[in-house]
Amino acid sequence: MLEIYSSEVLEGRTYLITGGARRLGREMALAIARSGGNLIIHYNSSASEAQALKELIIGLGSQASLVKADLSSETGLRILCEQAFSLSPVFGLINNASIFLNKSFPETTLDIWQEHLQTNLTSPFLLSRFFAEQDRSGTPRQIINIVDWRAIRPGSDHFAYTVTKAALAAMTKSLARSLAPEISINAIALGAILPPETEEFNNKILEKVPLKRWAQIEELQNLLLYLLANPKSLTGQIIHLDGGRHLIY
Repeated sequence: MLEIYSSEVLEGRTYLITGGARRLGREMALAIARSGGNLIIHYNSSASEAQALKELIIGLGSQASLVKADLSSETGLRILCEQAFSLSPVFGLINNASIFLNKSFPETTLDIWQEHLQTNLTSPFLLSRFFAEQDRSGTPRQIINIVDWRAIRPGSDHFAYTVTKAALAAMTKSLARSLAPEISINAIALGAILPPETEEFNNKILEKVPLKRWAQIEELQNLLLYLLANPKSLTGQIIHLDGGRHLIY
């Protein structure tokens, strides 16, 4: 197993992660906690998982707060923004929550489109605004957006998901200019790392993937912690953790 990257920079600082109770969000939250960071964990329907994660983080010696909100609604999103940023000074924002439906363009209804747009794009936009408006007296801060290799290789599947993630990648680059120098903003573009709950990995894809392997959880954790440790010259980057899958069609 890979060694988890850690840094004293995270010690005692608070990080907000959306969709943090389960799956990749949970793994990223644990990586931050193991490095001494405190967490504000957003969740929606995963109350028991969120509570279990909170107890685990406290057991690691860090602090954790939970905020329940439905990001697919404007009301829920505003609740998250107002509650989360009132709990503690936030030094890092991880926009992780997303909707991932495998619907083609003809299958994408207006409701499906609006739900993806609200959760996958409007949520990071508004959270980034609230985050940027905090006065941290020049202390370097970071935003990490979780995007997808499909953002630069859009296909006909996962239509609404792909379009919103492509827009989030563009927003990452635009905000890197708008928020500098106080805030650095980067994105992690993932390929297969955890199989979706409703699908399985198609291992035949590995025949074309340059590195012939899926990404590992520890690699994501290491990369996240590296970015949160505030490399002074790294902003506006979209780092692909996908074995080179974005290089192929």
